[in-house]
Amino acid sequence: MSRLLQALRSRVAIAPKEAGMSTAEYCVGIVAAVAFAMVLYHAVTGGLVKHLIEGVISHVIGMIPGL
Repeated sequence: MSRLLQALRSRVAIAPKEAGMSTAEYCVGIVAAVAFAMVLYHAVTGGLVKHLIEGVISHVIGMIPGL
């Protein structure tokens, strides 16, 4: 059992001290997420996609009996 504990302790001592993202990495991640959101926004509000979504919604509403 002591061998196992020694092996675990040596692995923990070797583990890197920085185990997370730094502030700069968070900034890059946020900028990438905002850019991706802008691309999706422009795609959804663009003419073709907007027309397709409106067509699907009107088709589904047309299938409802009594409307």
